[in-house]
Amino acid sequence: MRHEKAGGLLELARSLAASAEGLTLEEMAREAGVGRRTAERMRDALWTLFPQMEEAADPPTKRFRIPHGLDGLFQSPNAEELVELSKAADQLSASGAPARAQALRALEKKIRSAMRSGALRRLGPDVEALARAETIAVQAGPRPAEDPQIIGAIRQAVMAMRAIRFRYRGGSRQGETRDVAPYGIMFGRANYLVGAELTSAPGPGPTGEPRNYRLDRIEGLEVLERTASPPAAFNLQDYANRSFGIYQGEVQEIVLRVAPEAAEDALGWRFHPSQAVEQEADGSVVVRFWATGLLELAWHLFTWGDRVQVVRPQALRRVMVEELERALARHGGEGG
Repeated sequence: MRHEKAGGLLELARSLAASAEGLTLEEMAREAGVGRRTAERMRDALWTLFPQMEEAADPPTKRFRIPHGLDGLFQSPNAEELVELSKAADQLSASGAPARAQALRALEKKIRSAMRSGALRRLGPDVEALARAETIAVQAGPRPAEDPQIIGAIRQAVMAMRAIRFRYRGGSRQGETRDVAPYGIMFGRANYLVGAELTSAPGPGPTGEPRNYRLDRIEGLEVLERTASPPAAFNLQDYANRSFGIYQGEVQEIVLRVAPEAAEDALGWRFHPSQAVEQEADGSVVVRFWATGLLELAWHLFTWGDRVQVVRPQALRRVMVEELERALARHGGEGG
C-alpha cells in the first residue's frame, strides 16, 4: 500500500472515531475526497484494521463509526501539528485574547502529556526548528480586549439555554440594563455578543431581530434562570456572512470591477464568502456577492485605490464619495 493511501485510510479512521453518530458512505467519500466505490473499498479495509467498527441503520442509508476512539499509536501528532497549535495560541495572545490562548496552551500540554516519551524526544528537534523558523506578523489595528469571565458566562448561558442580564455602555440607551437571549459570540477586529432582547413577560421568545453587543462595553453580566435560546432556524455563521464586516443592515448585491493590473490579486482575494468571480475578456475581474455593511466595505475598497470600481449598488458609491469628502474637508486645506 502506498504511503498516500495509508495516510488517507488513517485520516478517515480518525474521522470515524471522532464522529458521535458516525458517517455515511457519501460523507466518508467527501472526507477522503474520493468516489463512492473507493469509499466502499476504504470502509472494507478499515473494517479489517478495526474490527470494532460499527454499522448503524439510519434510513434510507447506513452510518459507520469506530467506537472508543483510536489507540495512541494512531493518534500521535506530528511536528507541524504541534507547531501550528502553538502558533495559534501565540496569535490569540498577540491579538488580545489571553483566555482563548491559554485554552489552546492547556490543550497542547494535554496532548504532549498523553504522548509516549520516545515520540516526544523524536519530535523535539523538529518542533524547535520549526518554531524558530516561523513567526506571526502582527498587523496594525485594534486589539479587542477579552474578559474571560464575560466570555465564560456567555458560553455557560448558551449551553444551558439561559437568558443573560447586563449593563451596556453602547447603543442609543447607554448604561441601561438589558435582558438578552444569547445567540453566540463573533470574534474579529472587535468581539461581539449576538443576541436579541427579551420582554419583561415570562417566556423564551426574544423580540425583534438579533443585535450585536460589543463585549468591551458589557458590564455586570449575570446568567438568569429564565430560559432563552435562538430560533431554531437561526445560524450564527449565516448571520455573520450577511455582513462584509460586523454592522448589519439591508442585504444588497455588490458588484465590483477590478482593473486588469490587479486581476491576479483579485483572483486570489476573498472579498466575501458568497462571492462569484469572473475574468473579463479585457483582463479585468468582476466580483459579485450579497452583503450588508457598506461602510466597512467602503473602508476596505479604499485600500485598493483606483484599481477597483463599484458597479453597484449606487448606495455604496455614495458612501465612498461621502467618506472621501469628509477626509478632504479635514485635510484639503493648506493649514491642516
